[in-house]
Amino acid sequence: MIQTVTDWRALPAELKGAAVAIGAFDGVHRGHQAVIATAREAARALNAPLGVVSFAPHPRRWFQPDAAPFRLMTPAQMARALKPLGVDRLYLLPFDADMAAMSDQAFAHEVLAGGLGVRHAAVGFDFTYGKGRTGSPEGLRRHGQMLGFSVSVADRLDDPHGLKLSSSAVREAVRSGDMARAAAILGRPFAIEGEVVHGDKRGRTIGVPTANIRLGDYMRPAYGVYATRTRLPDGRLIDGVASLGLRPMFALDEPLLEVWLFDFDEDLYGQTVETDLIAFLRGEQTFADLDALKVQIDADAAAARAALAPS
Repeated sequence: MIQTVTDWRALPAELKGAAVAIGAFDGVHRGHQAVIATAREAARALNAPLGVVSFAPHPRRWFQPDAAPFRLMTPAQMARALKPLGVDRLYLLPFDADMAAMSDQAFAHEVLAGGLGVRHAAVGFDFTYGKGRTGSPEGLRRHGQMLGFSVSVADRLDDPHGLKLSSSAVREAVRSGDMARAAAILGRPFAIEGEVVHGDKRGRTIGVPTANIRLGDYMRPAYGVYATRTRLPDGRLIDGVASLGLRPMFALDEPLLEVWLFDFDEDLYGQTVETDLIAFLRGEQTFADLDALKVQIDADAAAARAALAPS
């Protein structure tokens, strides 16, 4: 189990001394994984814990409070994605007024050296930090030499198939409904996690009960119908088909993920589930009546089962 630390101030000695990778790491995609691998090598050489330093809220949310939802994962999903990479600690630091106002020198001195007591810091080739983004990998290396920690810089990772390995590239893929491309960049399917909430229960009237999840601060994928796999709290993985969007036939104020779990009849209200969006099947449509909608849902379910079948 990864230990999550939510501040850098007044930490006990046992929470200091890690070799860390630093960045927003939204998505923990393959490019992020290369930075973490660099930190992992240093942790092994130093016989130190492996840590990841990230921020909550995401710095973009702090500087652009009215920006459209853009997150690719929740903190809980981040912790789970980091676990198989060998990470021991997630330092999820508050990005607040103090943090936003820090110079690059102050961040290195007060947070990394003083607060976290890092022994090594790994960053990406394009890493910037500090007020006005004045800090660079080379600048961090100079600060580290003065403050007693080493620094490594991960080179740009090029995909052999020409994929750009970045969070923005994941967002572009998800926004366009290209879930295969998103999964290739992430190294796993894009997934939405949330509590199952009560809906209008209209689906039950046509034999299609759904688990409904609000999108919150997740970026908005292409609206439409998806083949899905949903991870239950007990670890079971259930195939399904989902409608994601504003549901034009019965309009919603906010987009909703409505998942019909195949061959499943249990109460999930109030439980937190995670749904992988495996394949985009079609865009949103309006139907003449419920009978026409039910015919299309049956067709969507058949298409989802085919998309999810082993190849």
